[in-house]
Amino acid sequence: QVQLVESGGGLVQAGGSLRLSCAASGRIGTIYAMGWYRQAPGKQRELVATVSTSGSTNYADSVKGRFTISRDNTKNTVYLQMNSLKPEDTAVYYCTVLGSLFWGQGTQVTVSS
Repeated sequence: QVQLVESGGGLVQAGGSLRLSCAASGRIGTIYAMGWYRQAPGKQRELVATVSTSGSTNYADSVKGRFTISRDNTKNTVYLQMNSLKPEDTAVYYCTVLGSLFWGQGTQVTVSS
């Protein structure tokens, strides 16, 4: 059983930065691939970024070059560094163990123009 808690969301102006954290209650260690998703009002949840057990990363085209996903297995934490934020990045951001039913409760990111 894994519990995930996101933090770091907030209100930021366009062009600003935020760093999201996802702390896992259980050991994620090197066992699980992890991902960040987001859901904007009236839209479907979409994949933002993933990090594999070996540290390989993948990103949605809309965030490539602006967002960086990373993991610290010693702290059981996954991060999403978001730079050059745009109003269209406004959404609730969720972390998940890929391929599982384990999801966090989400953290709101709002980018003002």
